[in-house]
Amino acid sequence: MVYIALLRAVNVGGNNKLPMKSLAALCEAQGCTKVQTFIQSGNVIFRASAKIAAAFPRTLCSQIKDEFGFETTVILRTAAELRAIVEGKPDLDEQFLHVIFLSDEPNLTDVVKLNPVCVGAESFILRGREIYMYLPNGAGRSKMATYAFDKVLRTKGSMRNWRTVLSLSALAIE
Repeated sequence: MVYIALLRAVNVGGNNKLPMKSLAALCEAQGCTKVQTFIQSGNVIFRASAKIAAAFPRTLCSQIKDEFGFETTVILRTAAELRAIVEGKPDLDEQFLHVIFLSDEPNLTDVVKLNPVCVGAESFILRGREIYMYLPNGAGRSKMATYAFDKVLRTKGSMRNWRTVLSLSALAIE
């Protein structure tokens, strides 16, 4: 099966440096095959058995901590899940669309706490383990993009712009 791993806060602003060749080698050491990284922000496409995939996020986090000295979160999706995310895109301008991939599906009582987050023209739509974010002024200037969704939802997330989501989906064809 084809999987996509999304690492949180890797190679951002000169912090948490992780060469993509090293990341690919760590994946191969776990038994992953056809490993391919995409851009420098910690995106990996690979093939693996369900058994390897089940342990993959925890094992990779541990390896990165041991070898590179920082903690990260690894969020895993199958190629089919990523296709469904692309196909489920809200009717919003793709130029300003981002997706936060969550580690876990949030609890409904926590989701209700998100309502006051919308700011101006910015908005979000939560669907399962993904938050589609519409940021017409860009992620860098967004008050909502810096909002601690993971704290309110009590889960970890990693954001990608829509162009990256589409590229990963295209690379992850089974």
